[in-house]
Amino acid sequence: MSWQNIRPHRRHAGAVVIAVALLALTGGCQGGPGLYGGLLAGWFGSPQRPAPAAAPAPDPPPPAPRRADLVVVFKSQRVLELVHDGQVFETFPIALGSHPMGPKEERGDDRTPEGRYFIDRRSKDTRYTRELHISYPNADDIARARAMHVNPGGEIFIHGLPADYGPYNPPRWYHDWTEGCIAVGNLAIDKIWRAVPVGTPIDIVP
Repeated sequence: MSWQNIRPHRRHAGAVVIAVALLALTGGCQGGPGLYGGLLAGWFGSPQRPAPAAAPAPDPPPPAPRRADLVVVFKSQRVLELVHDGQVFETFPIALGSHPMGPKEERGDDRTPEGRYFIDRRSKDTRYTRELHISYPNADDIARARAMHVNPGGEIFIHGLPADYGPYNPPRWYHDWTEGCIAVGNLAIDKIWRAVPVGTPIDIVP
């Protein structure tokens, strides 16, 4: 056999290889893995598909605001405490009436009451940012005032500072300045407002 006869056969074989390769490259894209897909995988390795991104974890729900089931005022310590299930969870410095010693007895004596009362209403319609009304006078206060032939007074609140003071909380009060109310800072009254619903008992002790 002459070299002239062998060369055409080699050319034909080369054309077949090229045709198979083209089929592998074109048919494999649409026909799935199959024979040609396996051939490509053997040459180049299997394609690496990115793993699907994990869904982000949902944000945890915000904690529920803590509610007081009791308010305690210690007049001698100038402290107001918020209590839940017997545990104090907030403490605030306070200012009292300008004559802080002893219980309130009559209108205009500038004293802060002493005893068990309740928060019976709340309001933002005040020059002192927010206010919570204390249910003074109670039955004992009224009986004492009658015996003394005086008016027991009323309108006793827990309240903040005037709104133009802004979000201010004094670290302590150096003067008692109210007419018998219990004053706190504006940050404090905002926390008390959110924590103390109407009906909450308040104990004011000497």
